[in-house]
Amino acid sequence: MADQPGVGRIVCAQIEQRLQPAGRAVEKQRADGSVFNGQAKRPAAGVQTFIIIHVIFSDGREARTPSHSDGLAANFRPYSSTGAPMVRFGIAGFGLHAVKRLMPGFATAKNCRVTALSRRDPERARESAREFGIEHAFTSTADLCACPEVDAVFVATPDALHLADVLEAVRHGKPVLVEKPMAMNAHEARQMVEAARGAKVMLGVAHVMRFEESVGWFRDRIASGAIGKPVLARAAFVAPLVTSARTWINDPTLATGGPLADIGVHCFDTLRYVLGDEIQTVMAQATYDSHWVVEASGTALFQFAGGTLATMSVSARAPYQTLLEVTGEDGVLLAVNALNVEHPVTLELRRGFDVIERREVSNDRAYTAQVEAFAVAVEERRPFDIPGEEGLQNQLILDAIFRGVKSGKAESV
Repeated sequence: MADQPGVGRIVCAQIEQRLQPAGRAVEKQRADGSVFNGQAKRPAAGVQTFIIIHVIFSDGREARTPSHSDGLAANFRPYSSTGAPMVRFGIAGFGLHAVKRLMPGFATAKNCRVTALSRRDPERARESAREFGIEHAFTSTADLCACPEVDAVFVATPDALHLADVLEAVRHGKPVLVEKPMAMNAHEARQMVEAARGAKVMLGVAHVMRFEESVGWFRDRIASGAIGKPVLARAAFVAPLVTSARTWINDPTLATGGPLADIGVHCFDTLRYVLGDEIQTVMAQATYDSHWVVEASGTALFQFAGGTLATMSVSARAPYQTLLEVTGEDGVLLAVNALNVEHPVTLELRRGFDVIERREVSNDRAYTAQVEAFAVAVEERRPFDIPGEEGLQNQLILDAIFRGVKSGKAESV
């Protein structure tokens, strides 16, 4: 076949024959199926056709479909416009977060797509699959993980289900990306990390803020010494969660906590990331009201190993807003609504009363960047940028926060 722009050549031969130009073997079973525009022509009824597609790129790279015996549909790997294989995700727990955040991210991803989902209700699962053009709908994570058209699993179920769902994906040998907070406690998170490590399965945690341009700007400026040694930092995240459709976040049997866990983990993970430092001790307080069983608002004071003192404030009882600020010996980095993905963010570097740098960025590709990065790690068989160990560290911090709320004392991480 002729070269395809940006893809390379697709070469096929009978399985009984072995064409070996420059040492390459390319195989095809039966002549009643053909390949056109990267797709397989459906064979006649009752005839099983299996095609192995071998792509040879202009730079010498090669890719081919796996050679399992369960038919073409389960083994055909679609290719992106750049010639890279598309990693096929299954989303376990296809609820509001999947609809509002994950699917828009996948929609613009260049190297991955969603081929399966799971929801407890079979009719809702089928409806969601039809709405988003997803090929497979399941009612359990186990069935989703067993699907041969799923290369990687994105766990987006309620917090209390993460452990079982991650272990299921690991058991099936599927790379797994799990939503934050990773677990109900550090003990569960450690089980996930150890299981994935023992099975040599990649485990990542979806701390999506690390893929935001605003957060990257903070990290780069601090690392470059633009504000000198960081001495103080603060992060805030408030949202009207009492009216959220995710009603399970007020169920302590399903949720790790209220805003301290649900959005607080974004705050202190971002602080860890931009400072490049680790939290050693925590002091925390929380308030409760008649609307929820879990906390309504909370605050925490962190002492970092490098000496930086940082505060975190979160609430489920206020209009949406986020804030990120780092004060150094030589300047201040500041951004209101720094962590949002829907509106432009204005970033400022100040020294005294002078604005040294001001720029506007958008975080609208954060969810896309996250799944693309995981897909690259899957395809290249290298560690994900945010491995399970990072999620475990954040879980240790969360445990210390909730111990501090109860004890009223400083707690070690």
